[in-house]
Amino acid sequence: MLFLNQIYKGEYDVQPVKLRSSRIDYTLFLILFLLFLSSCIAIYSAQTSGQYGGNFLVKQVVWYIVGGLIIFGVIRLDSDQLKKISWYAYGFGLLLLFALVIAPESLAPTINGAKSWFRFPALGSLQPSEFMKVFLVLALANVVTTHHAKNMVKTIHSDIWLLIKIGLVTGAPLFLVMLQPDLGTSLVLLAIMVGVIFVSGISWKILVPIFSGITVFAGTILALVIWAPDVLEKYLGVKSYQFNRIYSWLDPYNNQDSTGYQLMKSLLAIGSGQTTGKGVGNSEVYLPESQTDFIFSVIGEEFGFVGTSIIVSLFFLLIYHIIKIAMNTKNHFYTYICVGIISMITFHVFQNIGMTIGLLPITGIPLPFISYGGSSLLGNMLGMGLIFSIGYHYKNYMFSTEK
Repeated sequence: MLFLNQIYKGEYDVQPVKLRSSRIDYTLFLILFLLFLSSCIAIYSAQTSGQYGGNFLVKQVVWYIVGGLIIFGVIRLDSDQLKKISWYAYGFGLLLLFALVIAPESLAPTINGAKSWFRFPALGSLQPSEFMKVFLVLALANVVTTHHAKNMVKTIHSDIWLLIKIGLVTGAPLFLVMLQPDLGTSLVLLAIMVGVIFVSGISWKILVPIFSGITVFAGTILALVIWAPDVLEKYLGVKSYQFNRIYSWLDPYNNQDSTGYQLMKSLLAIGSGQTTGKGVGNSEVYLPESQTDFIFSVIGEEFGFVGTSIIVSLFFLLIYHIIKIAMNTKNHFYTYICVGIISMITFHVFQNIGMTIGLLPITGIPLPFISYGGSSLLGNMLGMGLIFSIGYHYKNYMFSTEK
């Protein structure tokens, strides 16, 4: 009775909220489940004809289970809690990247020319940069939200200052990742930064000249690589072998015995799959690392155009669903998180599929949720945990314009 009297007197503000079960994003859950099934089928097919003897399928299922536990933990954090831990997570990520640089070869061996993994006995490998991507999303969302809260009136000066802060926050992990060196992850970090910048409200009077200049610079470098590589060697100290990845992308047929080998095999595998593919486990084209970076090629060979179209459609639905969440929420911090995750996943998908069909250079970026790899999968599941958290904690109030 005392509680009811307090409600009647207005001491408690009672507003109807969603039940916990109705706050679970079942659409997102279904999309992830379909990606999980696709990953299991593709990895099973890849390991039957790969160069390794391990059971990657069982390991991938285990990583998915661990990823589910990560989602279960992150989903309980609301926006205030995420803001509080964002800088701790960002600092922890930087610490791991720095430790990777100074770690001895016994703990962090150089693999394929890059020092990107910690290797622990009986536990496997850990790639800190995969988690740093999500930590960067949180940090940038915090930076932009806090900046706008302190600068209610926009000016050119405040926009420039925001751009500098975004650049500094991105620059620290970017520098450490480039030291490994890991070009693929560096490009992902830049994609996240660009995505957040575009929706941060910074004036186009600032952005257009900057991005135009970057585009012209990148185009000039590419032109020099193709037509005047000696200029780059002479004035920038670039070695000729560093151009091989570009050459193998532009002309894989004349480089198929060396740097263009993987691309030629990938094109052969996808092309031979035709419309419906050869069936599960019937791969005939040998492709190194097919369970990781070139898993899309396996799907193309064994399931053809139909199978690859299904995979692309699943990613389209995933990105579209996150876009809807970003547009529906009135919490700006949540919006920037969604944009960062969208940028991360979209770049991964475009780059991975693009490199397997010869549209983009090979950079060693895995296909999200499909390629085998514990660190990559757990990093992506961490990002999905943030998206689940948005739907779980964002409440609908009666007679309210907020959702």
